[in-house]
Amino acid sequence: MVTPGSGISSRADARISKVLPHYLDLEGRHTLWPSLYERDAYQALLRKTPEQRSGLRLDVHWKAKKHESGNLVLKAELRGLREKQVQNLVLTQQVEPTKLFQRWTPMVLGSDKYSELGDLIAWRVTLWDGEQQIAEQKSFLWR
Repeated sequence: MVTPGSGISSRADARISKVLPHYLDLEGRHTLWPSLYERDAYQALLRKTPEQRSGLRLDVHWKAKKHESGNLVLKAELRGLREKQVQNLVLTQQVEPTKLFQRWTPMVLGSDKYSELGDLIAWRVTLWDGEQQIAEQKSFLWR
């Protein structure tokens, strides 16, 4: 099922609701205090000062009740810009199915891979059941 213009497609029993990309500081933090306002302010600071960044974290909000293969995998495809060259990188993470509730899963890109990627310009996160893609969420700039 695809909703036109939403960037979301999914099987009826699976979905990726939200993806929040966050920069990590030199100590691996994405915020200094447990407040949405403080998190957003700190992320604005990290966007302005790339020398204070050490990585990237994608917080993925997803749900999948039923699965056939027993092998659910979140896959994040990242597109970055480093030294005027487009860089592509893929993160994968095996996840457990949810029973009733949705789940947040962090996907972390450490300092070594983050320096290869450069500044994040677009992303796509998919949920796979074995070899079958069952849900997708992508950024506005993903093509």
